[in-house]
Amino acid sequence: MRHVANDRSVTSVQHVLTKERLLGTERRWRRFGEPTPAGVSLTADGTPDYGIFGPGSEVWEVLLHPATIVFHNSIQSFMQTIYKPIEAGIRDRDPISLKGREGTLTFFDSFERLQRNAGMHAPMWLGDTETAEKMAKHLRTIHRRVAGDIIDVGEPELGGYAATDSREVMWAALTEMHPMLRVYEAFAFREGKLPHRLPSEARDRFMGESARYVRLHGVPEDEIPTTMAQLAVLYEKYDDLFRHSSTMKLIPETGEDFEKVMGKAMIKNFHITQIRAILPLMIQAIIFNLPMAGVLSGKARRALGLGRARAGLAVLSSKAVLPIVWLMQQPPIERQFMRLMWGPDGVMLIESARRLHRDAMAAQSS
Repeated sequence: MRHVANDRSVTSVQHVLTKERLLGTERRWRRFGEPTPAGVSLTADGTPDYGIFGPGSEVWEVLLHPATIVFHNSIQSFMQTIYKPIEAGIRDRDPISLKGREGTLTFFDSFERLQRNAGMHAPMWLGDTETAEKMAKHLRTIHRRVAGDIIDVGEPELGGYAATDSREVMWAALTEMHPMLRVYEAFAFREGKLPHRLPSEARDRFMGESARYVRLHGVPEDEIPTTMAQLAVLYEKYDDLFRHSSTMKLIPETGEDFEKVMGKAMIKNFHITQIRAILPLMIQAIIFNLPMAGVLSGKARRALGLGRARAGLAVLSSKAVLPIVWLMQQPPIERQFMRLMWGPDGVMLIESARRLHRDAMAAQSS
């Protein structure tokens, strides 16, 4: 899930950004030593431990496509801010928001926040069972302090939030998995064809497998959807937590817009070397925002506050950017994004999983 707190306290400003610091080392993403890839270790019965998904799964088919590797972090972050309790946690407790209020936030801080988010998911999706469970436990631990009494100052009746409550944990996981499917269907060039929607049975298979990931985080079984129809019912049930609100970004204590506060701090702390972080930050969090809205559902676009005209423009833009999207998923460019956003361990896990998945799919087809 998009974690809204980390292990480090707010620190002083580091204005100068080197290329080495931008890329980071394994330490930026690693929490329990080197992760073990799926298929390397053995289960109690001596068979390979493929983790929670494994080769031949619909989730790996979607996740391991270059389009998903490049764009998943963007659409996940975009979708998760639509769910109000997650946005509230970022507003109130996330280190980049706190740095913004202190006036110490830099463009690199915001970029690194996105960067760690991608790479810290790879061990759960592509590691063996022990690796996945350790990372899930770590995320639960750091989320314990992410809680507040007010989700939205404009709608006090919504109450408060707590990132470790089953409702928030469930939606954090679902708003990682469902956008993954949406961006794959919208942007993945495959089978010699333009991007296209999966058959309904494959979409249900993806959701059924995704339930394993939701379950990993301790969500009660009776709430976990296993089909797309069940997911749609769940969206309806929690509709009040996805509706657009003009007051959602206001800090309860001060009434300030937390994104504007962060923006002022980043501009104040600008250094010419920060340009190294600004371009990838723009690609991941700003430039593709309109096409990303077009990739999401009509209901999600309404939750973003888009009117009919702008929503239509978003859908058109998601088609218009396809030539650029195709270019970005070609091997040389994809590899740059993979290393930058998923980290060295993530690259290793992705490459290992792709080999396993390729072999499994070849065996199925033969």
